[in-house]
Amino acid sequence: MNLIDTINKDNLPKHLAIIMDGNGRWAKQKGLLRALGHESGTKAVRETVETCAKLGIENLTLYAFSTENWNRPKLEVDTLMKLLIKSLKNELKTLMNNNIKLITIGNFEKLPSSAQKELSQVISQTIDNDRMTLTLALSYGSREEIVSAIKEISSKVKNNIISIDAIDESIINQHLYTQNLPDVDLLIRTSGEHRISNFLLWQIAYAELYFTDVLWPDFREKDLYEAIISYQKRERRFGKTSEQIK
Repeated sequence: MNLIDTINKDNLPKHLAIIMDGNGRWAKQKGLLRALGHESGTKAVRETVETCAKLGIENLTLYAFSTENWNRPKLEVDTLMKLLIKSLKNELKTLMNNNIKLITIGNFEKLPSSAQKELSQVISQTIDNDRMTLTLALSYGSREEIVSAIKEISSKVKNNIISIDAIDESIINQHLYTQNLPDVDLLIRTSGEHRISNFLLWQIAYAELYFTDVLWPDFREKDLYEAIISYQKRERRFGKTSEQIK
């Protein structure tokens, strides 16, 4: 039996998020430049996006570039930005063919103007696609997102737009970058690292976490299936007992 045949299509994560880790180590293991690791990682992105769309997953969020990544060597950052622009140009056809909408979360203004322009064009061209929403987390840091939300809410309280008593989880959600997305159901991290790295801290409150030793450029369809099968074997209780959810 194929792995895909063991997946329950009625119990898919509505929102899958992935920390794509291991490009640099993959390149180092092969005696290649780190840039080539990042380039190889784009193939895993394409396969993962197409597989998620095929399965019927409604929301996929990829951690593409963190706020901390700006601290990497300039050459690597420049390479990543050029690769982003190239990938957007190359993958527009994939997005259109699979009816996928592209959106971004993060500090958009920090990106180079050329990357901003390309992103804006692809976002505009895919805006009416409704099979799946692909979110790229770019220049994204969860703590920065939360600080930004607190500042915005505080300003509204100060100006009597929101009362302090009205502030609850839904109000906070409305001020996050991910305001139009559901909470994450399954978070995958590749490369064997077991940490969250400042990614969607608020949104993963009840997410199932899945860690794999596979380096991102080697992540394939079967690896995604294995993660989803693991997710479907788990009992999601949301603070309740097993007896309460039966």
